[in-house]
Amino acid sequence: MKHTTTFKRIVNIDSSTLREMARLYLTNYDGSDESQFNSDLADKDEVLLVHVENELVGFTTFKVYDRIWNGESIRVLYSGDTIMDKEHWGQQALAFAWIQRMGEIKRLFPERTFYWFLLVKGHRTFKYMPVFGKTFFPHWSETRNDLKPLADMLASEKFGSDYNSKTGVVEFSRSRGHLKPEIADPSPEELAKKSIQFFLQHNPGYKQGHELVCICEMEEHNMKPLTKRLFRKSSDESLCLE
Repeated sequence: MKHTTTFKRIVNIDSSTLREMARLYLTNYDGSDESQFNSDLADKDEVLLVHVENELVGFTTFKVYDRIWNGESIRVLYSGDTIMDKEHWGQQALAFAWIQRMGEIKRLFPERTFYWFLLVKGHRTFKYMPVFGKTFFPHWSETRNDLKPLADMLASEKFGSDYNSKTGVVEFSRSRGHLKPEIADPSPEELAKKSIQFFLQHNPGYKQGHELVCICEMEEHNMKPLTKRLFRKSSDESLCLE
C-alpha cells in the first residue's frame, strides 16, 4: 500500500478536500463540529495531506511564526490537528515528509533557533516527541526544564487563562475536540512505556480535551540520526508545496 504526501497552503485547499478533512477529523474526535474544525484550520499556514490512491487517510496542519525570546528572534512551528485513519496507523509517510518540510523551513532562516510547539491531547501524538528529538519539554527525565518558560510564554499568549502554567496543560472548560473513547486509551503494551505513563500522569484530563503543552528544539544537534538525515533533504527530492 503506497502512501503519497502533498503539502498545501491552507488558502489553496479546495472545498472537496476541506470536507474530507473535516469528515476524517470528526470520525476520530468528539466534542467538536465542522465549524470549529474550519475555524481552527483557518489559523494555520499549511497542511500535509496523506493519500492512498485518491482516498485521504491522514493529515497534519501547522503554522510558522517568529517571536523574541531572551533578546533573540526565534522561529516557532505550531502544530495543529494530526489525524490518521486507524487502518493506516504505523505508516511512516506523514512523519518522513513532515520532518523534511521542517528542514526546508529552517533553511529559510538558518540563523534563528527553531522550536516545535505542540499541544498533545492523545498518547499517540506524544510518541512523536522522542522520535524526533533527543530532548524536549516536558520529559520524564527532566532533561530540558529550561524550555518551560518558553512553553509558558507561547501557551499563555495563545490560550490565555485556559492555560495552567502549574500543570503545563491547556485546560479548556469545554472540550474543543477529544478522541473518541474507543481510540483514546493506550493498549497494555503501550502502557508499559515510560513516555505513555508520563503523558497519562501529566495530562489526566485528556479524555475531556485537555492538551499537554510540549516544546522541542528542532536543531540538528537535538535530532536522532534518521530525523537528521530527513531534515537535511531538499524539496526537489520528494516535496511539493501547492
